[in-house]
Amino acid sequence: MIEYHDDLQMSEAFVNTAFLALSGGLQDAYTYNVRDEVFSNAQTGNVVLMSQYFMSGQWEHILRYLFPILSFALGVWVAEKIQGRYRNARRLHWRQGILLAEILILFAVGFVPGSLNMVATALVSFACAMQVQSFRKVNGYSYASTMCIGNLRSGTAALSAYFRNHRREDMKKTLYYFGVIFFFAVGAGIGGNLSLRYGYRVIWISCLLLLISFLLMFFERFRFRDHLL
Repeated sequence: MIEYHDDLQMSEAFVNTAFLALSGGLQDAYTYNVRDEVFSNAQTGNVVLMSQYFMSGQWEHILRYLFPILSFALGVWVAEKIQGRYRNARRLHWRQGILLAEILILFAVGFVPGSLNMVATALVSFACAMQVQSFRKVNGYSYASTMCIGNLRSGTAALSAYFRNHRREDMKKTLYYFGVIFFFAVGAGIGGNLSLRYGYRVIWISCLLLLISFLLMFFERFRFRDHLL
């Protein structure tokens, strides 16, 4: 169903969110499968593994997880600074600038050899953080394009509210959140299988997905809203 809505930005449209979620899932599977089993997005997993190695005295593994965590935090900080400085830019939307930076970083990661996996994972984590900080709403609902736990919580809560109140808005919210999770999972499946088969340059598929998102955003005021209902 298509509903006209003059004020909705393309950055919040579900079609754009789908490409971001595909890319986010691919990045996480890529670094885990071919970059020493380190997550680029799921920093909770990195904290768990880092703490486990710390408690067991396996010091040589700690930096492998610490660097992506710090890099992710730095990516959020940089994205927030870019937003504050360029949010009123006319020629290019600041979110498109973030996407261009992310594309260039991930393209460079495809050339990083296995001997520098720690650097590669830190770069991917930095790029992921800029994305998740910059794209935080889908059709007005807060979400994350590079991780699932918040989306799962919000989607399940909305589903529970629907069965309690039978409001159409709650079901719509549920489908948006689970739709994002679905595309993240598809991206992870593609990224995991292809990276195991073809190696480091599979991350370039993520660059292609982000390029599509970048081009979509030239429609800054989305004239119609794509509904799942």
